[in-house]
Amino acid sequence: MEQQERLIWIVDFGSQYTQLITRKSRELGYSSEIITLKESRKRIEAGQRPKAFVLSGGPMSVSEDKNDYEFLIGLDDIPTLGICYGMQLMARHYGGTVEKGIQGEYGHAKIHFQGEKFPGCPNDFNVWMSHFDHVTKVPDGFEAVLMSNNNLLAGIKHKEKALLALQFHPEVEHSEHGKDILRHFYEDMALLQKDWSAAAMLEEAKELAASVKEDYVLCAFSGGVDSLVAATLCHEVLGDKVHCFFVDNGLLRPQDYHHIELLKEKTPLNIEIIDAKDLFLGKLKGEGDPEAKRKAIGTTFIEVFEKKVHDYEDSHNIKFKYLLQGTLYPDVIESLSPHDEDGKSSTIKSHHNVGGLPERMNLELLEPLRFLFKDEVRVMGEQLGLKHEWVHRHPFPGPGIGIRVLGEIDEASIKKVQDSDQILFEELHNFKVYDAVWQAFTVLLPVNTVGVKGDARAYEQVICIRLVNSTDGMTAEWSDVPRDFLSKASSRITNEVAGITRVVYDITSKPPGTIEWE
Repeated sequence: MEQQERLIWIVDFGSQYTQLITRKSRELGYSSEIITLKESRKRIEAGQRPKAFVLSGGPMSVSEDKNDYEFLIGLDDIPTLGICYGMQLMARHYGGTVEKGIQGEYGHAKIHFQGEKFPGCPNDFNVWMSHFDHVTKVPDGFEAVLMSNNNLLAGIKHKEKALLALQFHPEVEHSEHGKDILRHFYEDMALLQKDWSAAAMLEEAKELAASVKEDYVLCAFSGGVDSLVAATLCHEVLGDKVHCFFVDNGLLRPQDYHHIELLKEKTPLNIEIIDAKDLFLGKLKGEGDPEAKRKAIGTTFIEVFEKKVHDYEDSHNIKFKYLLQGTLYPDVIESLSPHDEDGKSSTIKSHHNVGGLPERMNLELLEPLRFLFKDEVRVMGEQLGLKHEWVHRHPFPGPGIGIRVLGEIDEASIKKVQDSDQILFEELHNFKVYDAVWQAFTVLLPVNTVGVKGDARAYEQVICIRLVNSTDGMTAEWSDVPRDFLSKASSRITNEVAGITRVVYDITSKPPGTIEWE
């Protein structure tokens, strides 16, 4: 399936949640793609049309945005759903009034229907709001269908055409019945026919891999779910032209070393380990800024690969053309939306595996999972025959322990995180809660606290335990795990990890925090 064949065009106005619209649409069985304003204008002027539009939210104010969207919103013969900022644009375009609020609506809000309910929805339910401006006058031809308990318009619908606008975000997990509302728009209003499934997702990824079948592929292999599925997918299509290189940057956990050896033994993948521990540690020496650490790790990662490319090509008389990476949608959107040529979305943090490689490497990126979410990748891995415990491993960031030691890094601090993380890993399995948690790890805090060990005063560091549950990494809730589990993990860490006096538990959700501390 080519990109231009997608049923739904999701026009990106810069919302951090835009990718979730794609995810929810796929879950409902409809293909979609996210495009910029520039791309949408180009396609429309070329005579292309989707089966439906979704206009995303965004950080702008319609009172300040002077752009003309007539080319897009004026196509009211095409079913259109406006979300948050998209609702305000639609309301303004069709003659409604949008005003700056004295007080915005942020976070959870309760809304209720005005008249007939949508299928599957109760009369009152909770949704996720994130707006300051709001619609105060319903445009001609539209009717109010949803109101918030603050007596603000939460949804308007055209009386005759397939036009729906919502002030809240139905795409996020925090919105109850969000999928029911999207289903109503796609099925009952836009009259779309389902065309997306796990099988279609796998077939498309294989088609992408097959497009480079005449070339050699170098895989940046971490052993995590993403790189494992990407490598297995490409190996199934390309065979021995896929070469996997695992960089030991010295910032890994004990479980990672065991796992990589298991994959070397149990899979057909050609995996070679590159020992670069000393090089990475040297590049990180004296550096405490989190963004600088991420960039140093990413730059060193590329340097290691560049050298490996030349050495391997010379010794095997081959030429690599592509670098395979397991980049996912959340990685892309948190670094910088690839669809945001208009600069409307903001960067949360950089990711080491997002973006181009130095031109001197003469390698092109192959990212067959770039527009998939973690749960979709797990499904794909099981379709490819990978073991359940391999594709359901917790996520582990590319910079590894480098961003789990807050501040400057040295061998002693790395070992504290390795040892505490291994204890946490063991107790998650001992208490049989590993699969009930989406991600679990420990963080070394740059704080010393007074304690007592062996009847003597101790003044040592603090380990933070971080456990979260999520479906896609875009939002997350802290995990409410058994007290006995936390007690046992804390006791073992303070007793078995040298230099640790205190253990704390992080109960921050995302947002406002991120999953990682750095």
